[in-house]
Amino acid sequence: MNATEKKKIVIATKNPGKARDFAVLFEPKGYEVVTLLDYPEIEDVEETGYTFEANARKKAETIAALLGMTVLADDSGICIDALDGQPGVFSARFAGGMKSDAANNAKVLAMLGSQENPSRKAHFHCTLVLAHPDRESLVVEGDIEGEIAEFPSGDNGFGYDPLFYLPHLGKTMAELSDTEKNQISHRANALKNLEKSWAAWLEKEAD
Repeated sequence: MNATEKKKIVIATKNPGKARDFAVLFEPKGYEVVTLLDYPEIEDVEETGYTFEANARKKAETIAALLGMTVLADDSGICIDALDGQPGVFSARFAGGMKSDAANNAKVLAMLGSQENPSRKAHFHCTLVLAHPDRESLVVEGDIEGEIAEFPSGDNGFGYDPLFYLPHLGKTMAELSDTEKNQISHRANALKNLEKSWAAWLEKEAD
């Protein structure tokens, strides 16, 4: 690996917005952030794990081995108390078939609606895995607590954001600005935990 590659981090996503979140942490430290859009030859890694860590680890370690580079992957989802933690790792395709935010949200509301006075408590979870072929992967997590709203509200965000209500703010996640969301989200909290330990882990690359 040459010196340039040592200062490059691949974010295992094709979502530019998600990559920007990570760039805020890494670029000030002198690392170039790239995504899977820069490596179109790499096929999607199928998420077959039953935990957030298993899926994030599989993505990060598979792509790190293919490229011989540092790779950061995440797996995130919403866990609802009254649904025994569902959708969890199946959040993206909870309604089945192709990914559909509207269908997923509708299924959640229908399942809660079938219960008598269900708890509305829920949390968003994010697991980050930083991988390199030459060392043990670094794993961190982040969460944010909230409730499931009675109906979707807000146009900013994606996934379950319109349903995820934050009582202390009186808004759903989809009613927050990008700046507000990036300060308190599960991914933001995971990144804060990553920042506490990633520098020493990355420096081992130069050993």
